[in-house]
Formats: sequence, C-alpha cells, structure tokens
Amino acid sequence: MNRREAIERVALLMGGTVIGAEFFLSGCKPTEKQTEDLFDAEHVAYMNEIGETILPETSTPGAKAANVGQFMAVMVRDCYTPDDQKVFNKGLSQLNDASDKKFGKKFMEADAKQRTALLNELDKEQREYNKTKKPEAPNHYFRMLKELTLLGYFTSEVGATKALRYLEIPGHYDGNVPYKKGDRAWALS
Repeated sequence: MNRREAIERVALLMGGTVIGAEFFLSGCKPTEKQTEDLFDAEHVAYMNEIGETILPETSTPGAKAANVGQFMAVMVRDCYTPDDQKVFNKGLSQLNDASDKKFGKKFMEADAKQRTALLNELDKEQREYNKTKKPEAPNHYFRMLKELTLLGYFTSEVGATKALRYLEIPGHYDGNVPYKKGDRAWALS
C-alpha cells in the first residue's frame, strides 16, 4: 500500500469526517493534462543522484536508498501545477547545463566533490532568489528538488527508521523521554 492509498483509506474509515476529506480523496490525483509520464527511468536515476548528493549515505542510508527520484517523479506528476512541472523539468536541464559549464561534464559524470560544490552554489542561488521573489513569481527549481528530497527521504521507511528514531503510533504518551545530545529526532506513524 502506498501513502496515497493509506490516506484515502483513513478518510473512508472515518466516514469522510476528516476536515478536507474531499482533498484527501481527490487532492493529488493527476488531471487530464498531467497524466502523461513526465519522467522515464533515466530521469528517476538522475533525480536519485541529485538526492544522494543532498542527503548522502553516511552511517545511515542516503536518499538513493529511499528512491527519492521515484518519489519526486510521482509528486511532480500528480501534485504540481503544470507551470511548476515546467519549472522543475527545465531546472533538471539547467542543473546539467550548469555542471557542463563548470566542469565540462554532465552532472551524472561529475564526481561527488564536484556535485556537492555545484549543489552548494545552486542552494546559495535559490536562497538569494527567494529573498527577492515576488509572490506570483515561479519557485526556484533547486528549492523544489531539495524540498522533495527531504520530504521523500524522511517520510520513507528508510528515512523514518534508519535516520530518525521510529515510534509506532498509537502508543502511550511519555512527556519525560530522556534526551542525550546527538540523539536522532523522532519519526511517528
């Protein structure tokens, strides 16, 4: 069962009493214009590598282990407006072009150090862009990539159980949980 199915079932079990149940049942479903596949396996692999550069494997699995590329593809296809889809797709090309301009090779051919340097520059660029962004202006593509990477990773089984401490809900409330400096944050389900 995927996340969307789980949300739909919870809304149905509650008899539609969830505020915005209509949204739960129809919110992130593709419209007629969004049904065509925007991403192929090559795009998903590319987005996985971008995600892995943002959240690399350390003592915990990285973004690629959570298959954030596939998560991004589904979210962009099913939940983004056509305008945001265009910005995102164009951004994937712009990222490759920036890598080619800076290193003389595409992002997928660059080594880990080069990828990190490039994404750090793009992160700085998107922060500056967002400082002066007008409300009607489009989002910055790197901001979308970064947010989708973090959302996809930390809501995945890998992210919730390996990077975060996992606590299955329902459980009991304990308002006095000991915390040691350096403990991982909690993931609840």
